[in-house]
Amino acid sequence: MKALMKSGPHPGFELVDRPEPEPGHADVLIRVHTTGICGTDLHIQAWDAWAQGAIVPPLVPGHEFYGEVVRVGADVRDVRPGDRVSGEGHIVCGTCRNCRAGRRQMCIRTVSVGVQRDGAFAEYVVLPETNVWVHHDPGITPELGAIFDPFGNAVHTALSFPMVGEDVLITGAGPIGLMAVAVARHAGARKIAITDVSPARLQLAVKMGADLAVDVSRSRLAQAQRELRMAEGFDIGLEMSGRATALREMIDNMTHGGRIALLGLPSEPITVDWSKVVTHMLTLKGIYGREMFETWYAMSAMLSSSPRLHAAVSSVVTDVLPAAEWARGFEIARGGLGGKVVLDWSQI
Repeated sequence: MKALMKSGPHPGFELVDRPEPEPGHADVLIRVHTTGICGTDLHIQAWDAWAQGAIVPPLVPGHEFYGEVVRVGADVRDVRPGDRVSGEGHIVCGTCRNCRAGRRQMCIRTVSVGVQRDGAFAEYVVLPETNVWVHHDPGITPELGAIFDPFGNAVHTALSFPMVGEDVLITGAGPIGLMAVAVARHAGARKIAITDVSPARLQLAVKMGADLAVDVSRSRLAQAQRELRMAEGFDIGLEMSGRATALREMIDNMTHGGRIALLGLPSEPITVDWSKVVTHMLTLKGIYGREMFETWYAMSAMLSSSPRLHAAVSSVVTDVLPAAEWARGFEIARGGLGGKVVLDWSQI
């Protein structure tokens, strides 16, 4: 099979021929139709400090995908050949305290697909049956199915706190931030403001349902509050950027008792005014991945019941390229000017 490979400890990928992976007794072999390019994949391609500490080459990266089941192991019970699927990219141990308590997203021994084991930038990928999500809704296209992983990040973050009637601030208008706008609107938010420095992405955010898109290279959130006729600050903050300045300005513009969910990963330690967090009684909650599998049920239910949400989330995919043009896809994704980039593995 063709696969995109990180062959050694150096920048770049190579498109190579690899043996087709063999499923174990509890595994599922999936023919990959589409894959999304994630920030994690950009780190691995660049071989930056994070990648050097996280992965051991050789490795097939990629964890956002949609495909068709072609073979199952002897002990697989519910997944069948022909099923159209996406996959939960965090493989858990099943025996630690959190796993045994039903909090699998908090497993202390999590192994990530495309990071600690071969992933989906290939014609075939193997996953445990327990990590396979079968799509029963015929409205899930290959492009939409490929972004269920990041859509799950948006859903997990946005639904961390009750949203109905609340004023919401989202920092970072990348693909996950854009999808969080649509989820917040669907979930009943009152006013939604989003920040970024990319005019193109801010325009996408308005189309997704944001009331105000703030270019923080030109304007401040205090002015945004005045434009939205807010009196006391934002009720809920969704920090998607990992930027120190974004988190600090978010904290400065929260109402007393405000709640912040943080998904963005900082590249360095962030200094926070903890006296303000304490005296304003703010709640800060870290988010990593998706709740297994409550987030997946919520994603599927919301998409199947809301044509508006379905259209909004689908529109986040702005570029679909043949997998043979993977290098151009990574260049577009790294440029950060549009939405999600998806590779089509039927064209390899």
